[in-house]
Amino acid sequence: MKLLTTLGGLMLAAALQGQNLQRGDYGFLYCHMSGAGEWTAYALSRDGLHYHDLLDGGEVYDTERLSAIEGGARDAYICRKSDSGKGYLMVTTDMANHKSRTWFNYGINLLRSDDLIQWESTTFDFRRGAEIFCDPDAPDVYRNWSTVKRVWAPQVFWDPQYVWPDGTQGGYMVYYSMWNPDDGEQYDRMYYSYADHSFTRLTKPRLLFDWGYATIDADINYLESDGRYHMLIKKEGGHPGIFQTSSERLTGPYPEPDERDFVNFEGNKKCEGSSAFQIPGEEGWRVAYIQYSTKPRQYRICQADKYLRNFHDPVTIEGVAAPQHGSFMRLTKAEYKRLEKWGNKKGKK
Repeated sequence: MKLLTTLGGLMLAAALQGQNLQRGDYGFLYCHMSGAGEWTAYALSRDGLHYHDLLDGGEVYDTERLSAIEGGARDAYICRKSDSGKGYLMVTTDMANHKSRTWFNYGINLLRSDDLIQWESTTFDFRRGAEIFCDPDAPDVYRNWSTVKRVWAPQVFWDPQYVWPDGTQGGYMVYYSMWNPDDGEQYDRMYYSYADHSFTRLTKPRLLFDWGYATIDADINYLESDGRYHMLIKKEGGHPGIFQTSSERLTGPYPEPDERDFVNFEGNKKCEGSSAFQIPGEEGWRVAYIQYSTKPRQYRICQADKYLRNFHDPVTIEGVAAPQHGSFMRLTKAEYKRLEKWGNKKGKK
């Protein structure tokens, strides 16, 4: 009864205010791109800081099959289905740098699962333009879609207030950075689309913001502490690094960040791929990110206050052989045990 009451309260909160559904206080799933290759890997933790790899850090699904453009998956972001409370969603950058030897790519993958183990995917190749979107008559952000050069680091945020043309309410805001230099775009900018309840249909992109310089790797969370949407973002203009900005509305406007408040304790080391999460019982936040400019690279988790500000006390993640850009999801005991059993059984074959 207590679990049902808690879940009901979370569902009600999500129905009133945009927020990805949170459930479980037994452990955490770290779902990430493998630093050893372009596939999605899992690691489990009881406390959010000490992890152990599943499948020895190997791929958790058939990457070639579910990344239909290039056969590579980067920047995995995972969350629960917020409209029903049953099932899971994932988004990845469809990219295989190890094949192309470039930092170009052309689309993203939207994945669905009932159990965190078996996944299905719908791939969106943005070069194909209007035909891939469910609103082909909507305005285009580009004159020529075929010259898109980057569609990077998608993430998902449930928006119960979004209304579809047929009156259906609720959608998944999928936000990502995009760059089309041949169409006059000078740098990577943040865009968003909406995915429907099936997570197989996507609207045309809309510009989220443009601060006059490249921005990538956005991570949005709704904070009850101030009733605002807070975005962590890697910016490469002004003082580069991981910063945060906030807005009263999910789709903005998002003002330029405070230049004084950023992840500054890494010195001149380059950081990206931030992901914020909360540990049950803690008022503040944990912020994970990849520090990628040294060898070996370091995946770090620092602390922030209840307003997702004042970053401090970084530590290196423990127990993950090849951590990279990823995300964190709280787990129930049943989910944790199921994944652990699956990972151990499959790993022994």
